[in-house]
Amino acid sequence: MVNAVDAMAWFAACPRGMEDLLAAELGALGASRTKETVAGVHFEGPLALGYRTCLWSRLANRVLLPLGDFDAPDADALYRGLKGVDWRQVLDPRCSIAIDFSGENRAIRNTRFGAQRSKDAIVDWFEENGGVRPDVDRRRPDLRINVRLSDDRATVSLDFSGGSLHRRGYRSRQGEAPLKENLAAAILLRADWPGMAARGGALIDPMCGSATLLIEGALMAADRAPALGRRQFGFEQWRGHQAQQWQAILADAQGRADRGMAAQLPEIRGYDGDRKVVFKAQENIAEAGLEKLVRVSCKSLAALKKPSHRPLPDGLVLSNPPYGERLGEKQSLAYLYRELGEALSREFQGWQAAIFTADLDLGKAVGLRSHQRYALYNGPIKTYLLLFTLVNNRLRDIQPAPDEAAAAAVRHKPLTPGAEMFANRLRKNRRRLKPWLKREQPDCYRLYDADMPEYAVAVDVYGDSLHVSEYKAPKGVEEAAARLRLEEVMAALPAVTDVPRERIALKQRQRQRGREQYAKQDTRDELLSVREGRARLLVNLWDYLDTGLFLDHRPLRLRIAEEVEGRDFLNLFCYTGAATVHAALAGARTTTSVDLSNTYLDWLRKNLAHNGLPESGNRLVKANCLAWLSREDRLYDLILLDPPSFSNSRAMRDSFDVQRDQVSLVEAAMDRLRPSGLLYFSNNRRGFKIDQALLEAFNCEDISAQTLGPDFQRGQPIHQAWAIRHREKSKI
Repeated sequence: MVNAVDAMAWFAACPRGMEDLLAAELGALGASRTKETVAGVHFEGPLALGYRTCLWSRLANRVLLPLGDFDAPDADALYRGLKGVDWRQVLDPRCSIAIDFSGENRAIRNTRFGAQRSKDAIVDWFEENGGVRPDVDRRRPDLRINVRLSDDRATVSLDFSGGSLHRRGYRSRQGEAPLKENLAAAILLRADWPGMAARGGALIDPMCGSATLLIEGALMAADRAPALGRRQFGFEQWRGHQAQQWQAILADAQGRADRGMAAQLPEIRGYDGDRKVVFKAQENIAEAGLEKLVRVSCKSLAALKKPSHRPLPDGLVLSNPPYGERLGEKQSLAYLYRELGEALSREFQGWQAAIFTADLDLGKAVGLRSHQRYALYNGPIKTYLLLFTLVNNRLRDIQPAPDEAAAAAVRHKPLTPGAEMFANRLRKNRRRLKPWLKREQPDCYRLYDADMPEYAVAVDVYGDSLHVSEYKAPKGVEEAAARLRLEEVMAALPAVTDVPRERIALKQRQRQRGREQYAKQDTRDELLSVREGRARLLVNLWDYLDTGLFLDHRPLRLRIAEEVEGRDFLNLFCYTGAATVHAALAGARTTTSVDLSNTYLDWLRKNLAHNGLPESGNRLVKANCLAWLSREDRLYDLILLDPPSFSNSRAMRDSFDVQRDQVSLVEAAMDRLRPSGLLYFSNNRRGFKIDQALLEAFNCEDISAQTLGPDFQRGQPIHQAWAIRHREKSKI
């Protein structure tokens, strides 16, 4: 039998990347002669140390007690070596066992075969030494025997912990991509959370998922042993188990936990945009008995703010954002990481931050300078922990800054008489819009729209860039004259706006049918971020004839944002989803966005991520809107119906014409509208007339004038819009 005070050899296994942390932890528990190896640490100490390690290690997967090692060049040698162990000293034959076999050599190439041969040796030993053989139970054995084969040498050990210690027992349910508990503990230790907690700092996780990071952080802060609630350990059926000593260690740990929970503990909070995930996190927190310490609530990244109910001068913002193809498309996720970086920079000056990711490119998308990087492994996936000090850590620009020298040179270049005439009209338009621009400060607006027939272009401002659409010259205008006037336009724009030529996108817009205007023209893939109300929207000025944001619908989108809180919103022909983003930011209960184009649905995903909004609660549907409406069974409070004028998409069986098909389309949408709901119907078809059948069937209010901003109130209205409601049924 084992002498409980003698030094014994032990091995603690852990995920790769945390061996040094585990060695330090074991040293703090009283281990001597620690030696790191790949995915584990060898150490020495008495039996009590083995007990304490099983109870207190936050990092180890398993604690193994080696029973012996021997040469095992083939299966027969393995069998003989295991039969050389005195198994009577290890286990009662009435106990069930399981064999965990790992490794291979030239003769033993299959771990199942190795486990089978190992099991045969142990049960044969008992049959030859008393006639009673133990049962094998692979799922819930009383004892686990670990056999490790390295080249031609085998080591046999008792699995002292009895199954992986990362399973603390509090996580009954988990999110889509669970973070193992010991990996979460390693992240917290690398980020110096224990030191932060000792100084009274707070812990915030803005995308908490199943709350593993928060729970592990709370266990550390409360000085609670991670395995205190574990139901079974491997050593409990071991013949050398000292029950009295174990109970004393267990009682000491319980006393420390009680004192820790009674002390003044730090603020620990988490948020997630998915209500279902928050419910799961709350269940885990309750299972861990930490409801009074760890608080989680449903909040999107866009709404992240530093808690203000009590002073929090210092703290750690720690997050494990989604990464990898299974959880999201990388380009969309880059905007989510950027939103996280902006929230950190805006709300948590003076704090520390840590971001755990498997993709360094996504980590860089945060836009902040990391002062430390650690490599860790989440199973087979190599991952990285990036640490940030949020002091004088300037957020990097994601859009190119204007070339001031080039702009100055253009301003001083003389203009031709024609260019000067166009420049004067631009200046006049700016003066007219000045009060509105000063009051509303829009990032995007129309500066010029073919005000002079000679210069048939539309000029739109997008932040620090311009988008110029050239209309097809009328018949009778020579091509050379049209080309000269376009050159004058391109000369005047930098002189008036200070926007350098390289930030001016020029497109020739001819009369298009259906969605021809959405065909790709270039491959720059340069997305600019612009602000509209509370929303930040991504536009592409270069690659398509349209930019991803219809500026004339800005007032309608802002109107929807004012009306949508707590309501179910449906966006039909959603395009890049600008209205959806507004609705989600304004507190819509749910949003559903329908479009036939994968390109635009992916664009919407980027827009959601750019605003820190989750896809949960914001449903994206790839479908023909008319066909989808015929099979949809949900009802909505607010619907935006903004169809194209014409479409003959290859994904549709028949063509669509908004004048011809308006009745069937509006009626189908109204079938999905709740009795007290509201549908906004708009389109940009010149000369469109609303059908009398719709006017008779519903309350239709023409709101076209109300949905045009000051920049679109010249000339013929660019679109028409109606607010449509169900008629009240007459009471009999």
